Amino acid sequence: MNWDTIQGNWKQFKGNVKEQWGKLTDDQLDQIAGKRDQLIGRIQESYGISKDDAEKQIRTFEERHKNHRF
Repeated sequence: MNWDTIQGNWKQFKGNVKEQWGKLTDDQLDQIAGKRDQLIGRIQESYGISKDDAEKQIRTFEERHKNHRF
């Protein structure tokens, strides 16, 4: 998955992110604005997990949505 594509289409894509990580608020998602490193940090904070675990979740999410078209 091309993260630049996600950034460019964040408004359309953030619903998928919200579905995966429901603890993230709309305001947080707006602040993240498709930035992968910020998403990892927010997942860490909201779910109380390590950076490595957040990275693994992101990689799994990317794999699951690799064929997502905008």
